[in-house]
Amino acid sequence: MYEARSRPCFFYWYQSKTFCPILSIFATLLTSIHSMIKITFPDQKIREYPEGSTALEIAKSISEGLARNVISAKVNGEVWDATRPIKSDATLQLLTWDDKEAKSTMWHSSAHLMAEALEFFYPGIKFGIGPPVDNGFYYDVDLGGQSISSDDFKKIEDKMLELAKQGNKYVRTEVSKKEALDYFSKKGDEYKLDLINELEDGQITFYQQGNFTDLCKGPHIPDTSIIKAVKLTNIAGAYWRGDEKNKQLTRIYGITFPKKSQLDEYLVMIEEAKKRDHRKIGKEMEIFTFDDDVGPGLPLWLPNGAVLIEQLEKLAKRSEQNAGYMRVRTPHIAKESMYQTSGHLPYYEDSMYPPMVLEGEKYYLKAMNCPHHHKIFKELNPSYRDLPIRLAEYGTCYRYEQSGELFGLMRVRSLQMNDAHIYCTKEQFADEFRAVNEMYLNYFKIFNIEKYVMRFSTHEPKKLGVKYVNEPALWLETEDMVRKVLIDSKIPYVEVPDEGAFYGPKIDVQVWSAIGREFTLATNQVDFAVPARFGLEYRNSANQMETPICIHRAPLGTHERFIGFLIEHFAGNFPIWLAPKQVAILPISEKFNDYAKKVLQSLINSDIRGLVDLRDEKIGKKIRDAEIKKLPYMLIIGEKESNEGSVSVRKHGQGDVGSFSIAQFTQMIQDEINKQLNLN
Repeated sequence: MYEARSRPCFFYWYQSKTFCPILSIFATLLTSIHSMIKITFPDQKIREYPEGSTALEIAKSISEGLARNVISAKVNGEVWDATRPIKSDATLQLLTWDDKEAKSTMWHSSAHLMAEALEFFYPGIKFGIGPPVDNGFYYDVDLGGQSISSDDFKKIEDKMLELAKQGNKYVRTEVSKKEALDYFSKKGDEYKLDLINELEDGQITFYQQGNFTDLCKGPHIPDTSIIKAVKLTNIAGAYWRGDEKNKQLTRIYGITFPKKSQLDEYLVMIEEAKKRDHRKIGKEMEIFTFDDDVGPGLPLWLPNGAVLIEQLEKLAKRSEQNAGYMRVRTPHIAKESMYQTSGHLPYYEDSMYPPMVLEGEKYYLKAMNCPHHHKIFKELNPSYRDLPIRLAEYGTCYRYEQSGELFGLMRVRSLQMNDAHIYCTKEQFADEFRAVNEMYLNYFKIFNIEKYVMRFSTHEPKKLGVKYVNEPALWLETEDMVRKVLIDSKIPYVEVPDEGAFYGPKIDVQVWSAIGREFTLATNQVDFAVPARFGLEYRNSANQMETPICIHRAPLGTHERFIGFLIEHFAGNFPIWLAPKQVAILPISEKFNDYAKKVLQSLINSDIRGLVDLRDEKIGKKIRDAEIKKLPYMLIIGEKESNEGSVSVRKHGQGDVGSFSIAQFTQMIQDEINKQLNLN
C-alpha cells in the first residue's frame, strides 16, 4: 500500500509540480542546495548562482550595462569565454576592454573573423596559427599560389565588418583527437594536422563562428557583433613554426576595436609613433647603429648613445649608493657547471648562445648575472648582522633571440642590464621589496612616466617541476609575501597566473609612453630556490646556518630597451640632464669663433655638454639645424655678446629666452638639471 500510494505522488509531482505541495517544496529546496555555486569576486564578496551559470549571465544579474561591456572572464585565474558554463565554486573577474586579457580575447576572436573573410575570397586557403599580439592579431596562411597585397585590405576589412554585424556566436566544442584529425584531413590542411598530432586526446577544442571552424583552445568573445572597427595593418613572410627549413607562409596583421572612435584614436597614435620610431630618431640623432659584420641584434653605440648610457648609469649608481648597494663586476663567460647549478640549463638553453669548448670544458656567454652574484655572496661569508647585502652591476649579457623577433633596440642579443641582487632574511623581505618598488616610483617621476602598473606573475601548480621549481609550499608563501607588500604599498598591480620566473614569482613593470604605447620596462623577481642550490648561507642570531631570500631587480631594465623607450617617449627631445649634447654654440660669423670656443670650454668646466658650430653658414641655418638635432639650448654669439662676455639664449621649441652672462646661464642649466633629477 505504501508503495502504491507514494509512487503516484512522485509521478504526478514530477509531471505537474502541483500534487504533493509539501514534497514539491522540499524537492525544490533540495535541488537548489545542490545546484548552487559560490562565486568570489575580486573585492572578495561571495554570491551564489545556479550551477552552470556563465560569466555573462552573472554580469547581467549585476547590471545590463556591465554585461554589454563584458568581453571575457577570468575564472580561477584562467581566462575563459564569457559564455562558458561555470560548474563549481570559483573566483571570477569580469573582463572589459580596459583589461589587457579582454583585448587579447577580442583580438584572438578577430583573427578567426579575418580567417572567415579570407576563406570567402581565397578558396582552398590553409591556416597556420592566428594568435593575439600586443597590438592586434595576425594569422599565418598558405594561399596556395594565390596572391594578396595591401591593396586587398579594404575588401577584407569590409567583409569582416559584414560578418561581424551578423552577430554570430563563438561556439566552443570539445572533440576527440580522431575527430579533429578527420576534420582537417578532409580539408587537406597539413598545418592544423601538424598541430593536432602534438595534442593530447581529451584536451582538444574547436571554435565555430558563422561558416568558419578552427582548432583553438580559446577563449573568445560571446559573438562577432562586439567587433565594430577593423584595420588590417601589414603583410609579412613567416616560416611555419619559425623554422627556415619549413615553407614560408603569409602573415597578415590586423587590429580591431569595439568602437570606431577607438580605431580613429589608434590610427592617430600610430602616425605619431612613426614619427617617434626609435630606429628613425636613433639614426637621425646618431645614437646607435647595427652592422652586418658585427651581427644582427648587436647594437653599436655611437658617441651620443654612449652619453645616454653614461647618464643613466650615473643616475642608477647615485640612487643605488644612497640605498646601500655595493657595486661588483663579473666576467662575460662562465663554465657550464655554474648554469647547471643555477637551473638555467636546461630552462633557458634555447635562449643562450651555443657553448665554446676549451680545454675539455664547456663555456657559455653570460645570459644573466645572478649566478655570478651568488658566487660573490658566498665568498663574503656573511652573518645576519651583514644582511641585507645588495650587489649591483651593469653587467653585459647575451641572449640568442630568434632573427624574426629582433626589433631595433627593443629586442636585441646583447644587453647591458641595470641588475642587482638583494640577499635578505625573511623578516627583511617586505622592507627590501618595498624599497625596490619605491625606487621604481622615483624613476617614474624623473622620466615623466605617469601611467604604470605592476604585473604580478605567479606560478601554475600543474606545471611544478616542468616550468617551475617544484616547491609548492614556498611558491604560495612567497607569493603571499609579494602580494602583501603590493597591497600595503597601495601600488597599482594586476595578478597574472602562470607567468612567474622558474625560481619564484616576479613583477614586470608595465609603463605607457607619452603617446599611450605600452612597454615592459623592468622586472622585480623573488628567488627562494636558487640560493640553496649554490649553498648560500648566513649565520643567524642563534649561530645556525640559514639560506637567504634573493630579490632580483632591474628598475631601468636594459640600456637597449630603456633607451629605445625613452627615444619614443620624448620623441628625441630629452630632458637636459640626459641630452647627449645640451648646448649648441652658434657664432654668427667666423670673427666670433674664438669667443665661442671659450664659452664652450667654460661650459665643459662646469660639466655641461656642448658643441660649437663653426660652419660658414648663415645663423638662420645654424639655428634650424640645431632645432632639427633637438639640442635643448642654443647660444647665439655676436659682437654684443663677445664684448659683454654674455650669451643670447634660445630654447629648443620655444625661441629666445634672453641674454645671460656665462655664469648665469651655467647656473640656470644646473638648476634645471637638479630639478629634473629631484636633487633640489
